[in-house]
Amino acid sequence: MSIFGSIASAIFGKSKAPGTTAATGSTTSTGTTTTASAGPAAAPGATPGKAMTIDQVNAMIQNIAAGQHEDLDWKRSIVDLMKLLKLDSSLGARKELAQELGYTGALNGSAEMNIWLHQQVMTKLAESGGVVPDSLKKSA
Repeated sequence: MSIFGSIASAIFGKSKAPGTTAATGSTTSTGTTTTASAGPAAAPGATPGKAMTIDQVNAMIQNIAAGQHEDLDWKRSIVDLMKLLKLDSSLGARKELAQELGYTGALNGSAEMNIWLHQQVMTKLAESGGVVPDSLKKSA
């Protein structure tokens, strides 16, 4: 799967029907019950595959962030967004993402590259409604 595909899957879920969520409970060694979701809940008005607003994408990511204990600047940082989604945020992964998205600058992890990546990822997520465009899919 492409890096962008991994980002979209982490936010929108894999092959999830619109408006469905599945949760399972488990008990920890301390006796508390935790809930694990099979995928993030869709933002109000969001339909997979239909164009969304950046605000709708942000709302979906915010739902993921709400369940985290780490304070990440995912709204501005591609590294923090990838960390939030439990994806590899290394320079190598960001270089690969930059190539997938058509970045033409130096692949050196500069602030310019990282800002461009974050803007492109958020824009493409909104445009595609979480469905990875064929042009960004990798063959297995």
